[in-house]
Amino acid sequence: MAVQTVEQQDLWLTEEQQGSWRHYLEGTARFVEALGAVHDRTLDLSLGEYSLLVQLSEAPELTMRMSTLADGLVLSRSRLTHTVARMESRGLVERRAAEGDRRGVNCTMTDAGRAALEAAAPGHVSAVRRIMVDALEPEELATLGRIMAKVAESSKLSGGTEEGLTAHCD
Repeated sequence: MAVQTVEQQDLWLTEEQQGSWRHYLEGTARFVEALGAVHDRTLDLSLGEYSLLVQLSEAPELTMRMSTLADGLVLSRSRLTHTVARMESRGLVERRAAEGDRRGVNCTMTDAGRAALEAAAPGHVSAVRRIMVDALEPEELATLGRIMAKVAESSKLSGGTEEGLTAHCD
């Protein structure tokens, strides 16, 4: 048997780590699938559209730069552009040139977008509660929140953003 270096030994996950990793993958995939299905079957907004309107609802003047919105939603700019175009055709959002920046574009939630968000919110929250919140003990939910905040930050630093990718690959 060949002698493994510390780096080679650290390459593979332990059985326990592998189990946790696989449970995470399945759990997040099934959660997003179930929540998306609720949106598709019972609400007038897809999960992606709902998330976009939530971001805008929390922004000053209900407006965000498209690039900031893409980063916050973890979407490519191309994917966001298609989503916003679809929503704009329904009157939920408007795109406008950013003041003082000829290249920048802002996305603003309209009154119709606010109404759609307010109409969808009870169904969305009910589904989140049923699928996730009620399945966990309160301390488990709090721990999950702390864990996912760490994962989000680590992902940004390790390649989940353009800056992280540059730092990770250089």
